[in-house]
Amino acid sequence: MEKPWKKLAGLCLAGLLLFGVTACGKAPAAAKPEEKTAGPYKNLPQVVLVGGDSAGKGSVGQKFGELVARKVEEKSGGRLKIDYHPNAELGGDEDLLRQLRANDIQLVVGQMAPVTAFVPEGAVFDLPMVFAPYDGKTIDRVLNGPGPFRQKLAAAYEKAGLHYMGTLQNGTYRLMTSNRPVKTVEDFRGLKIRTMSNRNHMAFWSALGANPTPLAWPELYFSLQSGIVDAEENAADSILSANFNEVQKYVGETNVILYANEMVLNQKAWDSLPEAYRQVLDQSVREALEELSPTLVQVDRDCKEKLQKKGMTLVTYGPEFYQEVRNQPAVQELYKKIDAQTGGLGTLMVEELGK
Repeated sequence: MEKPWKKLAGLCLAGLLLFGVTACGKAPAAAKPEEKTAGPYKNLPQVVLVGGDSAGKGSVGQKFGELVARKVEEKSGGRLKIDYHPNAELGGDEDLLRQLRANDIQLVVGQMAPVTAFVPEGAVFDLPMVFAPYDGKTIDRVLNGPGPFRQKLAAAYEKAGLHYMGTLQNGTYRLMTSNRPVKTVEDFRGLKIRTMSNRNHMAFWSALGANPTPLAWPELYFSLQSGIVDAEENAADSILSANFNEVQKYVGETNVILYANEMVLNQKAWDSLPEAYRQVLDQSVREALEELSPTLVQVDRDCKEKLQKKGMTLVTYGPEFYQEVRNQPAVQELYKKIDAQTGGLGTLMVEELGK
C-alpha cells in the first residue's frame, strides 16, 4: 500500500512540472491596436505632419483640413498623422505661409490670394469673373484634373518650395453686399467698396469706376455701419456669421472671385515621405474633395436664404451682365496684365475651362 506522503509528493511534482511548462512556453504577445490596422504601413516609420488654417470656426476650410487628417490616420493605421490646428491657432495667413516655407509646419489650407506673394502664378485666380460662366464640375476638372493647367500650376508651386495638393470648390463665389442696389455695370460707379490688400482686386473695381478701399476685417462692420464704405465682398457664410445683414440691404451674385480653399504641403516634407504615404495623402485629399464639394453648394444656398429671411434683397444677374463686365476695356487690360504676370497661365486656364 502506497503511503499518503508518497501520493502527496507525486501530486506536488506533477504540479511543478505543469507550472514549468506553462511558464516557459510563452503565449504570443497581443498585437497593439495600431499594428492590427497598419497593414502594409506597419514597417514604415511613424510620421507626424503639422498643419493648420486661419479659417473661421466651422468653415469649409477647417472641415477640409480636419477631414483629410482623419482619413490619413485611418488609412495608415496611425502610422501617418496630421497634427491639425484650425482657426489661426498657429497664426494668420502670412504666419502660416512663412512657417510652411521654412518647414516648421508641413501643411496649410487656405484661399489662394495670400500665396501669390510666393507664387506669382497664383494671381491667375485674381482674374475677375473668369469662373462665373462655368459650373463646379468644369472648374474642378481644370483645377484638380491631370490637364496642362494643373501641371503648370503645380510646377510653379514646386519652384517656390511648395507642393500643390488640390483645391476645394464647387462653383460658389464671394458675393457683394451693398447699401444700394447694383443691377447694371453703371451702378458700380462711385461705389465705395472694401477690398483685401490685393492690387489686382483693387484694379478690377477701379476699372468699373468704383472706389476700392482696403480695410482690415475687424474694421469692416463699423465701416459699413458708418458709411465709410458702401459695399464689401465675402462668401455667403461669412456675410451671415458677421451679421452684415444688419448694416447692408442688398447681396448680389457678382461672382468676381471663386470661393475656394487649397491644400499645400512643404515640398521638402513631401519629398521625404515614403511613396506609400504620398499615395495615402493623395487618396485622402481626393476623397475629401468629393465628399465636401456638395456641401459648398448647400451651405451657399442655405446662407442666401437666411440672409433674405433677415431682410436682405438678393440681386442676381444673367450671362450678359458678366460678359459686359469682362468686355470693359479697362477690365480687358487687367486680364492682359494678370496673364503676363502668370506667364500665360491665365490664357491656358480660360482655354481649359472652355473645352
